[in-house]
Amino acid sequence: MSEAQPALVRQWRLLRLLSARPEGVALREMAAAVEVSQKTIRRDLGLFQRVGFQLHEIVGSRGMKLWRIGPHGGQIPLGFTFDEALAMYLGQKSLLRSLAGTMIAEAAERAFGKLRAAFGPKVVRYLERMHGLFVETAFGVTDYGPHAEILDRLMIAIEEHRVVFIAYRSQRATEPVTYDVHPYRLLRHQGSLYLVGYKPLDSAVRTWRVDRIEQADVERMPFSVPTDLELDAHFVGSLGIYEGHDDVAVTLRFRPPAARFVQEKKWHSSQRLHPQRDGSLIAELRLSSTAELKPWILGFGPAAEVLQPPSLREEIAADLQQMLTAYAAATHQPPAPNEPRKTRTIRKKGGASRAERSDTTHPDDA
Repeated sequence: MSEAQPALVRQWRLLRLLSARPEGVALREMAAAVEVSQKTIRRDLGLFQRVGFQLHEIVGSRGMKLWRIGPHGGQIPLGFTFDEALAMYLGQKSLLRSLAGTMIAEAAERAFGKLRAAFGPKVVRYLERMHGLFVETAFGVTDYGPHAEILDRLMIAIEEHRVVFIAYRSQRATEPVTYDVHPYRLLRHQGSLYLVGYKPLDSAVRTWRVDRIEQADVERMPFSVPTDLELDAHFVGSLGIYEGHDDVAVTLRFRPPAARFVQEKKWHSSQRLHPQRDGSLIAELRLSSTAELKPWILGFGPAAEVLQPPSLREEIAADLQQMLTAYAAATHQPPAPNEPRKTRTIRKKGGASRAERSDTTHPDDA
């Protein structure tokens, strides 16, 4: 028996089991599935009834007593099983955080309102406790509230296959550039939304970050989506959303503890990971672009090293040299106007002392 497992985790497992078995579940079967005693199961069922879950004790075949969650044999009026509805409700904070103020968030909020009404206030209060089990950080998440109108227009253009005229300011640009786009789909990557579409000016499929689109006007002119379009295949050689046309074989060495971290995740469909006896890891990737690979490698600091190709190794070395130069220069800069100046004590004859102001700071003075 595993009575020590967190109560909310155990209760979530129990609710999933009840939802998946509309014909009912015996007490001893619930206890075996959740790995606790029947006494604990009875306490959990009593709790579910008190907070408002519609639980029914019925008599099954051969006179066996079974428990069933309702209404409608595990189905709530919206057509979801109970655990499906619970999972959707618990995921609302993650969905609404970055899309607040947009048409998607407004529609999602209406859907969650229906779920709350179907559950009832007592069940909703119980579910709020479960939110603590599923926490997502907000680090790097983009707020699309200020871009709600542009996002709405893009969705209309995608749905109706209409050309959209955008003003786009790339990361390095000082002014936006305007042109027509055939929008295909929206893609979410690392907390940000991207528009994927065809750019007639370049005769190629391109990607645009939605929060960098400063204007979007849906035109009357329709466009046709190519019948052989496979956007998933378009990004197959990418480490994220940057498409490329090269075929680059990359070999990396990761030192502990980064090696274990890399082993725990799926980074790319082509990855081949080879653990070494010294605890390091050799990783092999085959990519069409290294644009997103460089910042990923640099993020590991000295724990990651490029072995192949030599050109990428040289690029990383050059970037590191620039960083080193910038940091070295910073240690010799004079203090900012509002920064307190360092002082040093100078002894006078007779043991008296005074503080002398220093306009510059040398490393040896620290």
